[in-house]
Amino acid sequence: MDTDALRWFQLVADGYTVTEVSDVFGVSQPGVSRALARLEEEVGTPLLRRQGRVLRMTHAGAAFKRHVDDLVNALDDGLAAVTELVDPESGVVTLAYPLSFGSWLVPSLVGAFKAAHPGVRVVLEQTEGGEQGRVSTELATGRADLELTPNRVAGQGVVWQHILTEPFVLCVGPAHPLAGRRRLALHEVAAEPFVLQSAPSRMRDQVLRLCRAAGFEPDVAIEAEDLPTIRGFVAAGLGVSVVPAQGLPAPTTFARTRLVPLTDDDARREVGLAWLERRPRLPSAEAFRRFVLAADAAGGG
Repeated sequence: MDTDALRWFQLVADGYTVTEVSDVFGVSQPGVSRALARLEEEVGTPLLRRQGRVLRMTHAGAAFKRHVDDLVNALDDGLAAVTELVDPESGVVTLAYPLSFGSWLVPSLVGAFKAAHPGVRVVLEQTEGGEQGRVSTELATGRADLELTPNRVAGQGVVWQHILTEPFVLCVGPAHPLAGRRRLALHEVAAEPFVLQSAPSRMRDQVLRLCRAAGFEPDVAIEAEDLPTIRGFVAAGLGVSVVPAQGLPAPTTFARTRLVPLTDDDARREVGLAWLERRPRLPSAEAFRRFVLAADAAGGG
């Protein structure tokens, strides 16, 4: 059924003349009349009758128009929703990220992007620890357009680009003997109990590799799900931990703990933005991708 004919039927039913409809839509009067006639043929009964110089609805036309109004309004709403999605300044972007980025990197990037693109809605999807070197389920299944990842990820069609390097620091209690140090090597705490993130965790895997590279296997006294809980146990004097700096300059005191820089090689993690090359992105998501990569270029990574 021709949607133009439905719109023209609405207008004529509301009192517009065929001449006025043809002027508004830029079509000939016979073209409007033929479209209305075809509509009546499809419905199977007259919808309009001539009364003097104007057309009036028949009883069937009045019954039909109520549904046409609903249909055309729903169609217009759908077209508006699509327009909003494909408009880079009023669309949606879904970003996946691990919990450890939630207190500093994600708010910083989203805040700067929203300042430049206030009409875009950013939907956030928190990822699980996941398997080392692989994208999150959120990105792989299409729930997210883009993913912020610690360390490089790979896979068929996966694109990953570095945006910054985040150092790892030693997290100790404020009364710990090493709390006053400006920097230290990881082997200096080889005999200490450790608080680590529960498996599976990319961060846990990297901390274990760092400890082994320093010549020891850590004594894991406590496991916790997130960084705030890890810091809470460290602050209580129940162990030390290796944690990402989360944008904080070290050495510093944070959340009742002391963060001390590590001198070990590879005591850092690369942070990147990942996406699937084969999957088309909405203009708003592409705008966010370009914004993050441009911010990296401007900041030097």
